[in-house]
Amino acid sequence: MYEWATDLFPICRSLTGDGVRETLRYIQDRLPDLKIHEVPSGTKIFDWTIPPEWNINDAFVATVDGNRVIDFNVNNLHVVGYSVPVDERISRESLESHLYSLPDLPNAIPYVTSYYERKWGFSLTEDQRKNLPKGPFQVKIDSELNENGSLTYADLVISGTSKSEVLFSTYICHPSMANNELSGPVVLLALAQWLSNRPNLKYTYRFIFVPETIGALTYLSRHMEALKLRVIAGWQVTCVGDSRKFSYLPTRNGNTLSDKVSRKVFDMNSIQYVEYSFLERGSDEKQWNSPGVDLPIASIMRSKYGDYPEYHTSLDDLTVISPEGLLGSLEIYKACILELECIHRPRALNFGQPQLGKRGLYPNTSIRGVYANVKNLVNVLAYCDGINDTEELSRLTNVSLNEVESILSVLIENNLID
Repeated sequence: MYEWATDLFPICRSLTGDGVRETLRYIQDRLPDLKIHEVPSGTKIFDWTIPPEWNINDAFVATVDGNRVIDFNVNNLHVVGYSVPVDERISRESLESHLYSLPDLPNAIPYVTSYYERKWGFSLTEDQRKNLPKGPFQVKIDSELNENGSLTYADLVISGTSKSEVLFSTYICHPSMANNELSGPVVLLALAQWLSNRPNLKYTYRFIFVPETIGALTYLSRHMEALKLRVIAGWQVTCVGDSRKFSYLPTRNGNTLSDKVSRKVFDMNSIQYVEYSFLERGSDEKQWNSPGVDLPIASIMRSKYGDYPEYHTSLDDLTVISPEGLLGSLEIYKACILELECIHRPRALNFGQPQLGKRGLYPNTSIRGVYANVKNLVNVLAYCDGINDTEELSRLTNVSLNEVESILSVLIENNLID
């Protein structure tokens, strides 16, 4: 995984463009069944519109003698994402309004974008900014905004015996950031490879690689009804590469199957973690959990986006992530899948209470007190709705887990649940 991240790190990614395609082709080489899709620029996506496709060849700020003081080829974060083309000589004073730096992190290049407003700019360290010569400067951004371009995303479906789905999503739109960007795709790639080699899967697994926000919305615009019908659990995978403490962001409701499985896996493995409020969301869980969509998508992370010092800067490089950090995140997601695969969520096969007497499960002679003998069976059956698992059945009915399992065996034998 770390080797994959190293390979992908130099690629200049954005919401659209050849960097996204190159990244997805790299993943497709390792997941041959991955499907890559294109959606034309200008397509209306709910309240959004897919922007023109952006590609960039070169960019620099140079002194009049040709010395590049800011150079895209040194670090692709130096250019504000989606900058329009520019080629002109300007003064230091004029240049200042197009520069971005972080006084509190003087050695970091900030990640800056302007997807939906036509402008141009350069990011640089605060130290670089202070040491810029007086000018004038030659400024050039060799970029293209193609109205006839497209947005690119990819997905992979690994089928199980059930049409019920587990969704994993990550984004592929950030340049040269290791934890915030590349850790998600490489862990998801490894997870998909592992699942592809597992026989007899109960659930179907859907893996989505999209540009953040607009990509997730695009996917919903094409698949929302099917996802709402089939997805029972899922996770947004991001910021999973460092070796710091785990973080957890629950679903909007906080009590879905994803939430129960995530917390149980942490507890079973005695893993300490920080649980955040859904109010502190910031990635595509915003789209999956939005009103009217309501998919049960949580997020297990290492250092949560926005809460670690290198976030959205050039400091989020390959030294922030580690093979051990990536592997630990992969193992936690594997554990979630294994937990899901062994969870039983029985569903009653009859409308109303079935006729238990003809099956020898209820006395045919009714007399005061007779119901007490079958109360546990009737109560367990009442909560077999295809949502509650065995542990939840035990909690709801005040029946021990062992007795619940015994009752379920009887109900299965009599074709009353599946």
